[in-house]
Amino acid sequence: MLPPEVQRDAALAHVGVAVQDLAGAAAFYRDVLGLAPGAPATGDGATIVCLEAGSAAVELLTSTDPASPIGKFLARHGPGIHHLCFRVPDLDRALERCRAAGYRLIDDVPRPGAGGHRVAFLHPKATGGILLELSD
Repeated sequence: MLPPEVQRDAALAHVGVAVQDLAGAAAFYRDVLGLAPGAPATGDGATIVCLEAGSAAVELLTSTDPASPIGKFLARHGPGIHHLCFRVPDLDRALERCRAAGYRLIDDVPRPGAGGHRVAFLHPKATGGILLELSD
């Protein structure tokens, strides 16, 4: 769980869902739920399709490299929820707060993410078993 001062400022940005079949998964969200898939993007060994769902989004991720984080996740767990992403007003400050509170970080400093945002991940062992992404 994030420190209370980070929680107050955070908003759910997206839910990352790892999929084997990007076109098939996007078709479900488009045809059944009426969500329009955005243009595919690439990053960190994955192809990413974002579907806006109100104030948050669903981010479909498929591996372009078996050694990538998504490739490894799919090999170990199969398709499913990969991570939750929270948008924070000051990513650097949020990471400082996490470090000060003793939370284990995967990314000590923000790195480029999809959509031109800076991102950093917190280790699932520090967050009740859920991979959390923080984004600006």
